Amino acid sequence: MTSLKNWSVRHPRLAAWVALATGMVIILVWSAKDVGLLPTQFAALVVATILLAGLCVWIIGWEDESQGE
Repeated sequence: MTSLKNWSVRHPRLAAWVALATGMVIILVWSAKDVGLLPTQFAALVVATILLAGLCVWIIGWEDESQGE
């Protein structure tokens, strides 16, 4: 547990990306369970969701960069 905490302190954006992507994929799986998607469609949605989470963390990080200057 300590190594996970140390890793998240060293890499805060990656940790935020993993946490946000995990939550978003859980919500996606829960909400799309009865839709009847094909496995390839579902996989594409999961990949798009993970990329969207990374984009969100990157955009939120813009504010951190501008405050550091």
